[in-house]
Amino acid sequence: MKLRLGIPKGSLQDSTIQLFQRAGFTIYVSTRSYFPSVDDPELECMLIRAQEMARYVCDGVLDAGLTGQDWIAEHEAGDGRTGVLTSVADLIYAKQSFGKVKWVLAVPEESPFRSARDLEGKTIATELVRATRAYFARQGVKVHVEFSWGATEVKPPMLADAIVEVTETGSSLRANKLKIIDTVLESNTQLIVNIASWKDQWKRRKLEDMRMLLDGAINALGKVGLMLNVHKECLAAVLQVLPALKRPTISHLSDEEWLAVNTILDESTVRDIIPRLKQAGAQGIVEYPLNKIVM
Repeated sequence: MKLRLGIPKGSLQDSTIQLFQRAGFTIYVSTRSYFPSVDDPELECMLIRAQEMARYVCDGVLDAGLTGQDWIAEHEAGDGRTGVLTSVADLIYAKQSFGKVKWVLAVPEESPFRSARDLEGKTIATELVRATRAYFARQGVKVHVEFSWGATEVKPPMLADAIVEVTETGSSLRANKLKIIDTVLESNTQLIVNIASWKDQWKRRKLEDMRMLLDGAINALGKVGLMLNVHKECLAAVLQVLPALKRPTISHLSDEEWLAVNTILDESTVRDIIPRLKQAGAQGIVEYPLNKIVM
């Protein structure tokens, strides 16, 4: 038996494959094939655009897949079927950074528009058409929403009055002299499955194991392990320096006067902490990378 898994093709592809690598799955993508190889004989992968993933999982072409909450919302706004998909894991990673992205309502900096209500009767360009229409319907504002094939930021004010566009940092919007006036929705990657596959005991167990490993890989992002030796007399001073994930692991060495300390730190803090540890009496300090932290 195999689990048919959709891998998002496009902007999320590299970060998804990198995340799976950290979770213990090696996925190899050929430039000539939409069927990547994977070192797990129980998985069958297929590259699908994130925008289409929810539809193929919903229809049962795939058992499960990874796509953004934004494209799930876009699918549900147009498909009308509820209860067909379920989210197995909430995975906080994106194409540039391991965080959330936002779909924002943006207008030219010099425009008089300050809120969604100011756009009554105006034209909005976006790739997220259905979810944008649903957003303005909730606001009670009638607008014309048109699909944008790309380069959406350059369309106001000549080709559209406003846009709804995805952003992680907002730098592209600022470069095109646009200002954000509202957030339409926040999105991060979801591992989704259709209900029929989720009810299958073997597939459910496979997905639950995958979720645990992916969550562990995300928990380890930006973290490193640190090992060191310390004399008993210096232990208190060393522990004051260490901000542990929970508590450091402390064990005895063959010399009863010496202890081994093992802990996990934010990688960004290590360069400041190691000199302080040395000053506090730590010796044999070793920093090592982490792939997974399973809570």
